[in-house]
Amino acid sequence: MMGIGFPELMIILVIIMIIFGAGKLPEIGSAFGNSIRNFKKSMKEVDEAEEATKEEDTTELNEAADATNEGVNEEQPETVEDPAASTPKMEDK
Repeated sequence: MMGIGFPELMIILVIIMIIFGAGKLPEIGSAFGNSIRNFKKSMKEVDEAEEATKEEDTTELNEAADATNEGVNEEQPETVEDPAASTPKMEDK
């Protein structure tokens, strides 16, 4: 597996210095740092938006379930026990 070690990084830095010059390196470094910072910030915003969407979806699902449960309870008729049916019958003698 290919890995970038210290010698490879030194070669890359030397090539960058030859191409851009020593004066431009601080500008390149700050631009690279700003790019990474903006990327992390945008990823955090995406995660927060996803969490907010999940919370909204959960709330909507709970409200829909509550509405469904209320409709089911209202549609079921109440059962009334007949007190005469539960008393034992008397036998004629």
